[in-house]
Amino acid sequence: MKIASLLPAPALAFGALAFLIPAAYAQTATPAASAPSADPVAALVSQLDLEKYKATIKGLTHFGDRRQGTERNRKALDWIEAQLKAYGCTNVERLQYQYTQAAPKPAGAAMPAQARTAPPGGRGGPAGQGGSILFGNRIATGVNTDPMLQPDEKIRALDAEQTPVGASLRENVYCTKVGTTHPEEMYIVSAHMDGIGFGEAANDDGSGTALVMELARILNAPGVTTERSIRFALWNNEETGLNGARAYVEQRKDLQGIESPKGSGNYPEPKWLGMIQHDMLLWDHGMPVPKLDASGKQVLDAKGHPVFVISKEQRLEADVNIEFQSNSKQADASAKLAWVLHAANNQYASNYPAFVGPHMTNTDSTPFMDLVPSISVRENERGMQIGAGWDPNWHQPTDVFSTYSDKDFMLGLNAAQTTLAAVAQLSGANIKK
Repeated sequence: MKIASLLPAPALAFGALAFLIPAAYAQTATPAASAPSADPVAALVSQLDLEKYKATIKGLTHFGDRRQGTERNRKALDWIEAQLKAYGCTNVERLQYQYTQAAPKPAGAAMPAQARTAPPGGRGGPAGQGGSILFGNRIATGVNTDPMLQPDEKIRALDAEQTPVGASLRENVYCTKVGTTHPEEMYIVSAHMDGIGFGEAANDDGSGTALVMELARILNAPGVTTERSIRFALWNNEETGLNGARAYVEQRKDLQGIESPKGSGNYPEPKWLGMIQHDMLLWDHGMPVPKLDASGKQVLDAKGHPVFVISKEQRLEADVNIEFQSNSKQADASAKLAWVLHAANNQYASNYPAFVGPHMTNTDSTPFMDLVPSISVRENERGMQIGAGWDPNWHQPTDVFSTYSDKDFMLGLNAAQTTLAAVAQLSGANIKK
């Protein structure tokens, strides 16, 4: 039984934001039993397979953490391109841009924002990213910058090359499912393929990259058509400040909907209808809890701070988080898009419910959010939960394939079911017999 069916209706909405559910979208959440027997969306979703999803993540981990600017990053791009072509996505393209890696700061200099850590424990905290508030028990978060903390010698050797200092060329890779009726309009389905932390970047963001690749495989299969176009994009340089996605927006936003050459019926950059980003999908083990000794007393560290730990088991309330940014120029339209995915999850996902929140931040949908309805799909809320240490593997050497259980991978597969079902509906997908 799907977990969503066990929850009261209010639990499936985001509190006071329930009023944002438009009637037209709410109607799409009718039970599957009342759907037509020949349902192309259900047929497409049924082609998602846990072992195939895991195998794609495993393939990405062969390139270590895929740190931008390194040979392993370039080899991963080549591998992704080859896989997309093998899936039938023959129009694979790359977008190039220049990125400058600054020289490391001397010892004692101010630490970059992405490497700062949260307080070691306690409750509450300052305002989080994107207007969210960090709450509850917290553990330190940040970016591991010490390769020697990786205990696996093979992974440590794979991740040895550092990003070169100075300016150099970077690339994003993408392919496009061309719409049969409206090729001039498209939805963007994306994730970032680079990682940091001296692990395998299995979750951040192998989980999202594999999702996008699996959707490309299914929607580019023989006999599958869509009325509108879909672009499957894998961004680079997310970890350095969303640079790959920003470069795409800068280079492509003014080309939307322009036929080239005129009269050809070709649209190199169809008009953006919606942008769906996927970033970290596997880990939902709950809030840090106090570590207790044998007598049940709170354990303290050497400095007298309370020690908190994360459960090794996925929490029973695990869900797929769908976020929009409430202070963006496209907030209302983005909220509607989020509720479309929520409805699709309710009808087509197999195990875990969806949760809609207004604090999308720190991922590649941000450069798009004032231009087109944009959302991100995640394991936890970025500001309130990940920022408070709910994922102890974030940017750490422990972000390796072996860290995650089949329950974790199933959460990622449910995110894939959610996005695939929504995009299939929005794009007008069909399967020719």
